[in-house]
Amino acid sequence: MNRTTATYWNPLSEDHRHRWRWLEGLEGQVEEVILSRDLSTGGFTRLTRFHPGADTRAFGSTSHPHPEEILIVSGRLWDEAFGLWLEPGHTASRPPGEIHGPFRSDEGCLVLDVTYGPVA
Repeated sequence: MNRTTATYWNPLSEDHRHRWRWLEGLEGQVEEVILSRDLSTGGFTRLTRFHPGADTRAFGSTSHPHPEEILIVSGRLWDEAFGLWLEPGHTASRPPGEIHGPFRSDEGCLVLDVTYGPVA
């Protein structure tokens, strides 16, 4: 594994606001900051921030050919595939191919996401 590293820093601090990027097609609604990457698999650890009113229904549900894990850090997020409000402390360890989303958030939500990259 060839994973990037970084010494302590606070991605929620205004000093690091410039590191956040809008997700394509969701500008003004959903943004991410990459915390680390696995350069050999394409996997990553990131924070995803859903702003109040964010809605991904235009993109439909999704699945990935690789496992991923999520933890809801703050706020709440509606997962239409499961018919469930995800709230702080909710976690999932998704197997490859599991359908999830689309998502929406009424009050905003911060998600920690660990993606293990494409499975060959």
